Amino acid sequence: MPDDRPVALDEYPVHQVPLSMKHVATGDRNAYDRCIFHVFDHQGRALLIVGLGVYPNAGVIDAYATLRYGDRLHAVRASDALGDERMDLAVGPLRITVEEPLRRLRLQLEADSLPGSPVGSSRPGSSPGSSPGSSPDPSPDVSSSDLPPDSLSYDITWTADFPALWEPHHVQRRGGRLTLEGRRFVQAGSVEGMIRVGGREIPVRTGEWTGTRDRSWGVRPLPGEEGGRLAEENPTEGFHWVWCPVRFEDRFLMVVIQEDADGYRTLSDATLVRDGRRDLQLGWPQADITYRPGTRHPASAVIHLTHPADRKPMELEVEVLTSSPLAVGAGYPPADDWQHGTWRGRGWTDRRVYDLSDPTAHRPAAYGVIDHAARCTLDGQTGHGIFEHGSFGRHDPSGFTGFDSVAH
Repeated sequence: MPDDRPVALDEYPVHQVPLSMKHVATGDRNAYDRCIFHVFDHQGRALLIVGLGVYPNAGVIDAYATLRYGDRLHAVRASDALGDERMDLAVGPLRITVEEPLRRLRLQLEADSLPGSPVGSSRPGSSPGSSPGSSPDPSPDVSSSDLPPDSLSYDITWTADFPALWEPHHVQRRGGRLTLEGRRFVQAGSVEGMIRVGGREIPVRTGEWTGTRDRSWGVRPLPGEEGGRLAEENPTEGFHWVWCPVRFEDRFLMVVIQEDADGYRTLSDATLVRDGRRDLQLGWPQADITYRPGTRHPASAVIHLTHPADRKPMELEVEVLTSSPLAVGAGYPPADDWQHGTWRGRGWTDRRVYDLSDPTAHRPAAYGVIDHAARCTLDGQTGHGIFEHGSFGRHDPSGFTGFDSVAH
């Protein structure tokens, strides 16, 4: 066992507890620190989702990227042993660079290459340890002839247009046990760069694309833990979730709603951010969601808000453009091929393509959160954002009676 030494971050006066910065102030195996980015065009042609997470008490760092393009979902996932250098946000071919905190970040994914070509990475279904480690600058010079037909890569600069916004402190318990506690902030911005997939280049241009992001840390359930008595005696009856960041030309709106089976609200916020002005709280948001028949997939929604000055009703209209299920490729529960924080060995990388043309082919997606790129209107202005939604089990306000209940 190596000796315990200080890490680079210990040089700085940023400590909150008398521990090295390589340790967290809890022994909970579910401790996490991660981010998610959404990059999408305004016509609904493409939705790129990128994330990276650190799980200190599991000793794991992992990352993923999924691109919904047409009916195909291109996914790249990577996982490795967590090291001491926490400022190096890279796993396998995926990298996030904080160029200016809270202002400008760079998202990169190195291209996959065919066997024998200048740059190599693992093929779909590769075994642990078969892929190379991270690259200091994942921008290889690889010709299109070296790339597999479904290879995905990108190089995108994400620039904030508005200040970051704290979301409400998020706490969940099952019985008497704390299962989730997270601190989160959300932000909207502009994106510019290039996505390459299957030999096609997709330019990402400011004004034609939008970017949102979320940072969170705390504890949240990792796979593999036995729920015990509290899980057995407190089964989940229902869960209803709306998370909706929307970027307009001169303002940014964030709405979040979480409800139990009977509609009891456990998380609620609607805040309008305007640069240089005080944030505006828009009351108790109520979402009327129109689902596609036979599903719980939203086609559109109206979120009812209230202006605090005169209590005037406001309506955020949401039109879904394209969708990406987080349980397919991105590692969110109940994914059946990989989930965040799980140990796959050192240097694990996996690339694969999912066919989304048949919704019955990916049954876990029906019981996981789905992110929808959306066109939104508010007070006559058109904006673009993410309408993230999940509704599982009973939800009395929506008329859903159980896990097998769908819209008519």
